[in-house]
Amino acid sequence: MQPLQLEYVVKQFGEHTAVNRVNLEVGKGEIYGLLGANGAGKTTTMRMVLGLIYPDGGRILYNGKPYNAEMQRMMGYLPEERGMYPKVKVSDQLIYLAQLRGMSRSEADKSLKRWLERFHVPEYYNKRIEELSKGNQQKIQFIAAVIHKPQFLILDEAFSGLDPVNVELLKETVKEVRDEGASILFSTHRMEHVEELCRNVTILHRSNTVLQGSLKEIKSKFPREQVILGTDREVSGLEQIPGVRTVEKHESGYKIAISDEAAAQPILAKAMEQAVVHRFEVVEPTLNQIFIKAVGESNE
Repeated sequence: MQPLQLEYVVKQFGEHTAVNRVNLEVGKGEIYGLLGANGAGKTTTMRMVLGLIYPDGGRILYNGKPYNAEMQRMMGYLPEERGMYPKVKVSDQLIYLAQLRGMSRSEADKSLKRWLERFHVPEYYNKRIEELSKGNQQKIQFIAAVIHKPQFLILDEAFSGLDPVNVELLKETVKEVRDEGASILFSTHRMEHVEELCRNVTILHRSNTVLQGSLKEIKSKFPREQVILGTDREVSGLEQIPGVRTVEKHESGYKIAISDEAAAQPILAKAMEQAVVHRFEVVEPTLNQIFIKAVGESNE
């Protein structure tokens, strides 16, 4: 039994089906990717997991049990749209929110100070939200989601508005929360973040599941359509090899689009006849490429 299970979950708004028979399971200490274009059903699914709205069909189980009032203390949520009060001090706001989740004031204060130290901003304790940059407001919003040590954490576009340094800081923090045993449902449009953080994903399109499983299994179902070739000098004749679609010359070598993986070895052989090869890679498709294919094919 997994901590979080969605079984044939359906949600309708009038005649519109927002989520159609979605199944997924999130394990303990797992970051699970929930992906889809705008309007695919991601936000509706997350709101059902949070207990903000209820399914019209199927069921959602938390440690094998249906939603109840106690679940509020076990949930953490970082929404895409920020919801902090701009004129209220960070400490007053976050301690209050933690108390709503069942913490004592002293526990909440201790947890807040620990998190502010973790993000290298202890001086924000007495600042108002409106005094902070957008990126630092995002850090405070994240702390609000995890201050009470939730078992279930829902992250919707967690890294938006952050510079690269702070993206890395927050990613490491999300991994720490995962390693402490939280079950995390993670939604984003940045596929490279999903590839780094998630082992399993569900891709939704127009309320339906179009792809689901481990990233490794999903990638194995899609052909490798690119070869990266690095050589010490120019190589001619690559365009004539059967299965080669295009050849792009770069400073460090070639990026070659192929229609058949069988073209890879003739490419290598041709290159070795004419130059020293210092890089040769048949590149697996990125999740971004897979996403575009899956959503595009489901549109047809």
